[in-house]
Amino acid sequence: MLLKSASVVAIAACLMFATQVQAADAPAAPADSSEVDALVVVGSGQTRSVSTLLPSNLETLPPGTSIQKSLNFLPGVSAQSIDALGVNEQSLSLQVRGFNTTHLGYTLDGVPLGDGAYNNYNGLTISRALISENLGRADLATGIAGLGIASTSNLGGALLYTSSDPHKDFGVSVNGTVGSEDAARTFLRIDSGEHGGLSAYLSGQYSQQDLFVNQGAWNKSTGKQINGKLVYRIGDVGKITAFADVSRTNQADDAYLSKDMQSRLGWDWGGYAPNWQSYLGVAYCSVTAPTAPTKCVPAPSPQKNADVTFTNGQILRNDELYYLAGDFNVTPSVLAHVQVYNHTDKGAGNNWIAGWSTQGTTSTADDVPVQIRDTRYTIDRTGVVASLGWTVGVNHIQGGVWLEDNTSSAARYIWTNVTGPFSLARYLDGTPNTAQWVQKTDWTTQQFYLQDTVSLLNDALSIDFGFKSTNAKSDAQAIPGIAKAAPPASTQFASGVLKAKDNFLPEAGVRWRIAPGHEVFASYAENMAMFQGGFKLGPQSVSQSVWDAQGKYLKPETSKSFDAGYRFVSGPLQVSLAAYDVKFQNRLLQYNPCPTNQQQNPGCGNSFHNAGGVTSKGAEIGVLWKPLEWLSWYNSASYNKSTYDENLNWCTTTCVIKATAGKQQVDTPKEMASSVVSLNRGGFSASLQGKYTGRRYYTYTNDQSFGAVTTFDLGVGYKFDAVSFMKGAKVGLNVTNLTNKRYASNFDSSVFAPDDATGSLLVFHASAPRQVFATVGFDF
Repeated sequence: MLLKSASVVAIAACLMFATQVQAADAPAAPADSSEVDALVVVGSGQTRSVSTLLPSNLETLPPGTSIQKSLNFLPGVSAQSIDALGVNEQSLSLQVRGFNTTHLGYTLDGVPLGDGAYNNYNGLTISRALISENLGRADLATGIAGLGIASTSNLGGALLYTSSDPHKDFGVSVNGTVGSEDAARTFLRIDSGEHGGLSAYLSGQYSQQDLFVNQGAWNKSTGKQINGKLVYRIGDVGKITAFADVSRTNQADDAYLSKDMQSRLGWDWGGYAPNWQSYLGVAYCSVTAPTAPTKCVPAPSPQKNADVTFTNGQILRNDELYYLAGDFNVTPSVLAHVQVYNHTDKGAGNNWIAGWSTQGTTSTADDVPVQIRDTRYTIDRTGVVASLGWTVGVNHIQGGVWLEDNTSSAARYIWTNVTGPFSLARYLDGTPNTAQWVQKTDWTTQQFYLQDTVSLLNDALSIDFGFKSTNAKSDAQAIPGIAKAAPPASTQFASGVLKAKDNFLPEAGVRWRIAPGHEVFASYAENMAMFQGGFKLGPQSVSQSVWDAQGKYLKPETSKSFDAGYRFVSGPLQVSLAAYDVKFQNRLLQYNPCPTNQQQNPGCGNSFHNAGGVTSKGAEIGVLWKPLEWLSWYNSASYNKSTYDENLNWCTTTCVIKATAGKQQVDTPKEMASSVVSLNRGGFSASLQGKYTGRRYYTYTNDQSFGAVTTFDLGVGYKFDAVSFMKGAKVGLNVTNLTNKRYASNFDSSVFAPDDATGSLLVFHASAPRQVFATVGFDF
């Protein structure tokens, strides 16, 4: 109720203030977020390590590529995905200085996007929030996010995405792309131009692509998305911004592989589809029933019966995200920002699994050994972000608040009435037969920050210091669900309350311009993450008995980060050096005694425990050199040593001490390097990007890993001059994974284990092979 009232007040404040200040005399309005050409990419002026991604950096990869995947060339970043465009929800992952996807913060124009987890409960990926062509810029704080970010997961830094503002002139942009695996994409944007301070754009995209794995049917992924943005500039006083995003994704999924499977079946193992009878023959071997022994047809070598799958399922996500924001120069020295937002999500994951489906007859002879697993998700969150900045003398004092109410749910249903194959690329109608678990969680988040930035010596020296206060609560309830079988569900997740609260999380930094173009910086921050939700990573996704035993002992994860470095910006050269020391404490770990393809079932007895700390030390360098106006060369390199502080007391049915102290953290390469050469002369442009990623472990004792890999991506294009009413045209060619290198792309963090002597953990996705995309675009 308090948040709803705050939302109404925030909207009213934007509208009332707009009508009252139009004739006021004040400094210029905030800068257009699309005007980024003059910005440096190494975070000049910051007290912490920051890199900036500009729209021009996206040209190496095909249109529609996830902005998150495009970050892969920056220092200390490992962005992985199974698909060339980086939009597959299950496989998109990010590692920054030893912190994984869910330990970073994400915002779009200040609106929180959650913690980036698959099966998300408090946000959405940037691909579903913003069409890539509408990017204004993306700022990556690789170690310390800053106090003002609306996030409760930013233990290791944050990504601040900014959408482009409407263009000042009327225009229409359209492009179309075709490529490998029957890929096709269309993008359209219409800008109104600015009229009396009012400007807007409306854009949309449609995309589709088939899986590259050997799955012969039901293998298509599609995406539909609309972005709209309106900006009203109120004289010289400020502006009001409205933004809308509607996204519909429907993705065919790829199988997770183990080392053993890859060695037997190769990189492109897919399902049996469309061969239903062959699939049934092998499925009969994996269930127990009177007819199974006679109908079992073992999988042909080198396949094993355990490998059997018809398709690898379908992921569906429907999102709607809206915000209304006001930025005002209240006085020449006071700046105000107020923003209200709403995000709703409906999601589903449909999969074929082994199990008996009856056909409604008294005979069991017509029953089949196949069921459908139907996992459902919802999110409904509303929030307010507000801040006030006051410049007085050498001080710039800023304070802000973030409030969010969120109700999320997750449910697992089983359909036992399967008669034959059909597409799972839809929300299933009717009432499921049984429910495994149904859980609803109410989240309340309250965050406040206060900071002072002191500028001295004509801004040669700046010092900032402040703190934030975070209070996040999750109230989970097991509910009956809608299955035909009598509720409650057969095996339920728990009901219970978790709180993560800290009233004083300090942050301080200093930046000193020691000579023209030269500056040094240092910063320190303490952070706390709220407990995760969702059915795979959240500590409430356990049975009630496990929750009753573990809940009162759990502590929120925390980090203490120190970051220091040097920057040089002069003419054609930009250099950034950084070093860091981070303590990650109270690491929350899932103990899972069950097979890796059953980890979501509370009946498995999985539990969560605080498993000690991780110490991360490392260094990074980024260099941008423009020896000629039309030629640039960017290079980055990083070293990261992230090691476990203690041995692991691994408890499943019994407890065993695992020798993990001093071992490198899973999915954290020690060495990475990238190089991007770009030229743009006349109408011609070309960019070649190479990335080296060092060895990555997927077991806590480091007994299993995947070796280092180097990949390349190429983009070339040509822009034609304006002709008549056409402002310009462009053709482009993009080649991803240029050398066709196959490797393990992303890891499934929910199945990491102490060791894997047999290489049987279903832990990784295979990388996409070389793929080619061609684009034609026009501007009017």
